[in-house]
Formats: sequence, C-alpha cells, structure tokens
Amino acid sequence: MKKWILYIGALVILASCSTQKPLYTWDGYEAYSYKYLKDRDKESREQLMESYEKIINEQEGSRDTVPPGIMADYGFLLMQADQQKKGKKMLTKEVKYYPESKVFIDRILKMIEQ
Repeated sequence: MKKWILYIGALVILASCSTQKPLYTWDGYEAYSYKYLKDRDKESREQLMESYEKIINEQEGSRDTVPPGIMADYGFLLMQADQQKKGKKMLTKEVKYYPESKVFIDRILKMIEQ
C-alpha cells in the first residue's frame, strides 16, 4: 500500500514539473525592440520590423494568435516608414483580434490623419 502511495505521489510531482507551452512566441522581439529604442537607426528599425513580421506570421504560442499590441506597434512603425496603407491595415487587424484596443487605435488613426 505504501508503495502505491509513493508511486502516485511521484507521478503527481513529475506531472507538475512538465513544461508548458508559452502563450505567445516572441522570436527575439525584446532584443530588437531595445536595440531600436537605443539606436534609432535604419538597421535596427528593419530588424525590428522583421521581428514583427515573424511574430505575426509564425506564431506558435498556445493561444495561436499574435500577442496584444504587436500589430498596433508594427502598424505605427510602418506608418512612420511611409508605408501608410500597410500600417493602417495592421492597426485595423489589431482591433479585429483585440476589440478592446479600438478606442486607442482610433485615436492613433485620427492623429495620423491630421
């Protein structure tokens, strides 16, 4: 009987130690974002934009969707790089995936149109 209790206890402990899949995959976003904020040059901006595209197109997290704010940030960066149409598309997608961002995104679009 004691063997079974120890066996079951060991199984419970081992099961609780298993790794869980993260909610989102970030693909180096933190490093690229920091580099862009620090350097503000063309190379760091392009690296950050590539990171955004990878996060958006190759999301492998357990939620299987893009992290909140990524499409909005990418859209804003695109608009700063004179890619207005693609930028607005990303901002619109952010609202589609995260409707609670609508008020914020609408403000950004209004500021850009002025």
